[in-house]
Amino acid sequence: MPQHGKHLAMYNFGLHVAPYNSPAVEGFRLREAANFDAAARAHGFIGRSGYDGDPGPACWGRQVFPRFIEGSGFTTAPSSLSLWTDIESLMAFSYNGVHADALKHARHWNVKQDWPPLVLWWVDADVFPEWKDGVERLERLHDEGPSAAAFSFKQPYLADGHTATIDRGRVKEIAAKNAERQSDLLAHVLALKA
Repeated sequence: MPQHGKHLAMYNFGLHVAPYNSPAVEGFRLREAANFDAAARAHGFIGRSGYDGDPGPACWGRQVFPRFIEGSGFTTAPSSLSLWTDIESLMAFSYNGVHADALKHARHWNVKQDWPPLVLWWVDADVFPEWKDGVERLERLHDEGPSAAAFSFKQPYLADGHTATIDRGRVKEIAAKNAERQSDLLAHVLALKA
């Protein structure tokens, strides 16, 4: 449920198996715009950071990457930073519909990682987290494990710092609403190559 005066921040980070423009990650590129559009239509979505120099939403601070990029040969990597009203809304988007299709194929595009794929934390409703905040939280989750300051869906926390239980029934309800709003996008991505 929405947390009074707080928004849920989410940062994720991965590494592709090849450069962004290569045929090996074409399936990712083909789905990227649809995923952003699906998020914008999703219940509970507040906003997302854009990327340095790209058209679209403003970039929330200078884009930086966690230490896990070191030695990869890449100077940039797939990552996102967004705000949501609550954890159920983010979970409904992440594991259903358009984004679920991308997750299904991610093993073809991304290297197997030994760091958390994402990190969640609460921010004041008038705050836009910066990329460096997401990087710091992801590294903290990796190094120290889950806490109210850096957690995941597996061990979530409320904005007041207490452990949370995800309302799976509410996730299903939100996913059903999202499916109605995103049916055209889902039909599009299901026709794409992996």
